[in-house]
Amino acid sequence: MTYQLTTNTSIKLPLENGSIMFLPPQNNGTPEWREYQAWLDEGNTPEPAPEPPAPPVLTTEQKLEAAGLTVAELKELFGLS
Repeated sequence: MTYQLTTNTSIKLPLENGSIMFLPPQNNGTPEWREYQAWLDEGNTPEPAPEPPAPPVLTTEQKLEAAGLTVAELKELFGLS
């Protein structure tokens, strides 16, 4: 059995049929959660959560576009046109 931490509070559990189950701690009364706790009690450690991807590096124009502005509009706002 392979458990993996996630970037939130749930635990990822790949199932034998290829699907994935997430065990939220608030469901700590479920059989799956009790199995996980027993697994931990045996000295096992889940795999760490994956590193989140780095945010994309945006150009100034892309940042302005995301804000709904163009370079020309920004220049006009600052009286640089």
